Amino acid sequence: MHDLVIRNGTLVDGTGAPPRPGMSIAVDGSMVTAVGDDVGPGVREIDASGLLITPGFVDIHTHYDGQATWDAELEPSTPHGVTTVVMGNCGVGFAPVRPDQHDFLIQLMEGVEDIPGAALSEGMSWDWESFPDYLDALDRREFVADVAAMIAHGPVRAYVMGERGAANEPASSDEIAEMAAIVHDAVEAGAMGFSTSRTITHRAMDGEPVPGTFAAEDELFALGRAVGRAGKGVFEVAPAGVAGEDLVAPKKEVDWICRLAEDIGRPVTWLMLQNNFAPDEWKELMARSQAAQDAGHQVIPQVAGRPFGILLGLSTRHRFASLPSFTPLEELPFAEQAEAMGDPDLKARLIEESIAAVAELAKTEPLAAHVANAFDRTYVLGDPVNYEPTADDSILGRATAAGIEPISEYYDRLRDRDGRGLLMMPFLGYAHGNGDALHEMLTHPAAVLGLADGGAHANFICDASTPTWMLTHWVRDRSLGPTLPLQDVIKKMTADTAALFDLNDRGVVAPGMRADLNIIDFERLQLREPRLVQDLPAGGTRLLQAAQGYVATVVAGEVTRENDTFTGARPGRLIRS
Repeated sequence: MHDLVIRNGTLVDGTGAPPRPGMSIAVDGSMVTAVGDDVGPGVREIDASGLLITPGFVDIHTHYDGQATWDAELEPSTPHGVTTVVMGNCGVGFAPVRPDQHDFLIQLMEGVEDIPGAALSEGMSWDWESFPDYLDALDRREFVADVAAMIAHGPVRAYVMGERGAANEPASSDEIAEMAAIVHDAVEAGAMGFSTSRTITHRAMDGEPVPGTFAAEDELFALGRAVGRAGKGVFEVAPAGVAGEDLVAPKKEVDWICRLAEDIGRPVTWLMLQNNFAPDEWKELMARSQAAQDAGHQVIPQVAGRPFGILLGLSTRHRFASLPSFTPLEELPFAEQAEAMGDPDLKARLIEESIAAVAELAKTEPLAAHVANAFDRTYVLGDPVNYEPTADDSILGRATAAGIEPISEYYDRLRDRDGRGLLMMPFLGYAHGNGDALHEMLTHPAAVLGLADGGAHANFICDASTPTWMLTHWVRDRSLGPTLPLQDVIKKMTADTAALFDLNDRGVVAPGMRADLNIIDFERLQLREPRLVQDLPAGGTRLLQAAQGYVATVVAGEVTRENDTFTGARPGRLIRS
């Protein structure tokens, strides 16, 4: 008698093989022990007739570094079938740390990843100094999903160099050697690798770039070689120019990335997004990465499943929020704000004040003013959501169809759904106003799926729901271009992401593999509009995004979510490299 049997579902096993209907999965303890059309009875059985059975999703780009020290549920990722998360990306984290550096690392994380600093201050216990100590602190906790962590450049540099490191001053040879020793010891202790950020768009709350942004090649290669000596782990890079802030940098970045991968013999994964200034540049960078792979070097672009931008609304941020006529509304619930904004006189005043404020902004920050008026690139998100909108869905398109001014349409849409309606303004990955570039990236053999940013950008993005979007949009619903085969998308979110980090016990449904599984009502699967909640420590707010259609999620043989609700089971643990 097996501990658990999932019976008579359509198995998409993570290998890229076509779906197999009528399959059953037997689970004993934390392992899959049998797969077939007749696996025998179970103490507990789940009828998966008409449902998909998949491996649990492995999300390699999250920022739960602080949240994981107090929160077991790891939202917003886990409601979307994610059973393993890798954190410590983009050069920011919380170890190693000296006692007087807590506030600095909090401000760094808050500035780069928009995680409320007050929540981090209240939520974290700081019962660690070294990175191995940090892993030990995580090892004492239980989670809904497994967690893994990379060591990040920012805290390492600050720990070794103090204020000089935080200020991005050059490191001496002795300091580089000390940093390399810390990275090597961290990977030996279980870190999944090392991460660094080189984009000037990643800044602390005081406006300073992340420590390591301008690190010289000798420093980067020394830290990479520390990973290489350990013989395990990944080197992750948020490269200069990733957001289009420097059109010369990306080619230089990929050059040293390729040389580093050859030098250290370990995977180097770097973040790649389409920018609006050179919208086809990514093709050349992808080709360069493919050439490196063909030569035997692991240079792996990490691409997104949907556009990267911000969500605008009364519950997040909007152009009327700081205006004098809006001040009396600021403390009201969103529904009452929306109701009050129905007053035509107030609407006229707010629009007038807003136009004047943006005109004034244009004198000193013309780019910011341009973004504020980009009604042609601001779209209604909707509920259920649509992350591949057309020009007709834009504020400009809707206003033109209605014969009104775009700012009036923008104002009215903020009032949708009792003030909880959201607008999407994509900054990256949507230069041509469609998902064709994303489709090309997702189907390119050199790339891996990442960039969901679970736990980060808490108040204006919620991309942790990307796995659900991959299934609903890219597999099932897309009408503006080609879709993706179900088995390919499942492989991208399971076997491929697990393999990058040598997580060889998961990502595929087969006997002897870890019993991390999803049971999905694919036809009913739906992704809802993000909503703002106030559930972080110190009353901090964040966006969560619900899904409908996950019948069950299993981690290490235990059902952690059932019918889109947590069961209370917490079988997830720290994974060490």
